[in-house]
Amino acid sequence: MKIIKRSLLAVALAASTALASPALAQDKLSLVVNVVQIFGTVDPAKITDYTEYMAAVNLYDALTTVDSDGAVVPQLAESWEVSDDNKTYTFKLKQGATFQDGSPVEAKDVVYSMKRLLTLNEGPAYLFSDLVKPENVRAVDDMTVEIKLERVYAPFISNTPLILVVNSDLLGEQNDGEWAENYLGENSAGAGPYSLTGWTRGAEMILRRYEGYHAGWPNERPVDELRFVVTRDEATVRALAQRGELGMSSQYQSNETYAAIEALDNYKVIKAQTATGFYLKLNNKLAPTDDVHIRRAIAYAMDYATIRDVIYPGGEMKSALAPLFADAFLDTLPEPEFNLEKAAEEVAKSKYAGQEPIKISHSYVANTAFEEEIGLLFKATLESIGFSVDLQPEPWNRITELATKPETTPNTTQVFYGPTYPSPDSVFFVQYHSKAAGTWSSMSWAADPQIDGLIDKSRETVDADARNDVYKEIQAKLHDKQAEVPLLTQLKRMAAHKCLQGYKEVPMQSWDYDFSRMYWKCEG
Repeated sequence: MKIIKRSLLAVALAASTALASPALAQDKLSLVVNVVQIFGTVDPAKITDYTEYMAAVNLYDALTTVDSDGAVVPQLAESWEVSDDNKTYTFKLKQGATFQDGSPVEAKDVVYSMKRLLTLNEGPAYLFSDLVKPENVRAVDDMTVEIKLERVYAPFISNTPLILVVNSDLLGEQNDGEWAENYLGENSAGAGPYSLTGWTRGAEMILRRYEGYHAGWPNERPVDELRFVVTRDEATVRALAQRGELGMSSQYQSNETYAAIEALDNYKVIKAQTATGFYLKLNNKLAPTDDVHIRRAIAYAMDYATIRDVIYPGGEMKSALAPLFADAFLDTLPEPEFNLEKAAEEVAKSKYAGQEPIKISHSYVANTAFEEEIGLLFKATLESIGFSVDLQPEPWNRITELATKPETTPNTTQVFYGPTYPSPDSVFFVQYHSKAAGTWSSMSWAADPQIDGLIDKSRETVDADARNDVYKEIQAKLHDKQAEVPLLTQLKRMAAHKCLQGYKEVPMQSWDYDFSRMYWKCEG
């Protein structure tokens, strides 16, 4: 068996990234995992993007988690009950679960974690802030927690994987204020499978396995150490694989890089259909994309087949919702159509007709090869029908800054969005509800009272079939409004060592990167 433990220094220097040699004992397995975005925070009450969620799922456990079928299953809570009025949820905690310092997980820790989330009002708090009052989270006894909602919210259980539990006693010892923000910004204090042992911001994060993890470990060899290496340089990723040091790549490599790594001995490409959409966000509040005819023109001017078959392989996406949510998916919508004649007709119907060239800004993540290719294709196609496209590649943190206001959000932006909890509500509320505006996921600035009303209605509808009917109404409205352009459903691809086994896609952002579910086994 090959243990991935050789020095990363030469490769790291080539990428101007300072990485240390693992220097592990022969009986420890250290897995190098490439990510392309920095970890902004490891505080479970402040996480916002897929990289931070990747750290969180390995550092912390919640009341529940999500399996590969998208079902919410027990984690720190072994069971729960719901009151007849659908407003009170009572969770019974699992006996024997411990934090990484060996102390037991108790109801007081859940109460502290929930109150901390609500008080700081960052990260996942938007899911709970107008739904749960801090005083309505209480410990019934040492192992029982009660959460009372202000109103009926049908998808509530699907949110509970984000009630990530912290060690309240440990944090109380830090002399760091009531909520220990400084401490949790740099350290972990969870009951998850790994603890944070090293972090060089912008370069590397190191997590170590907690042997006493309450959920146990695979019978095969578990991953003892995770080394998240931050780089967008694909030459560095290929070099890591050529040296046998790469455990798993990010999901954002070019076709050429996947092909080059797959051709190496001992490497494979993991593929998984996902509930993640790749969207062209259209700013509905900024000229000229404030005009529905301009938005429709852009939709007709997208060369979908080239994008999803050649540049970045993926599945057809004709709705804002991925078809993996089968019961809620509106399959009667028309297929996306690349038709420059129809695009020109829509331009002619707009209030900007006769003002050609119509100036439009197009943003994407800098140094991401496939997004640059899509940007160049977008520019060439749009300019053939009277637009002038200004390509604006930006680092991810700059895109998130621009997204906070409609006047700074570009006309068009390439964005991946995957559900942050396993419900269509995550797709609709987070991206399109007015209350969720001002983040990178809501860059369309839909701001439509009818859409807001339908989303609110879906959240109050307890019956699953009736709720799915409302979800279909939302999709129809978004399509009619052309709030944005769904380009494809992501076919997730990661280059990985052949000995790494156990990966399964999970329809919740980054929950598939729970490395406690994976193991090392070399076959053949």
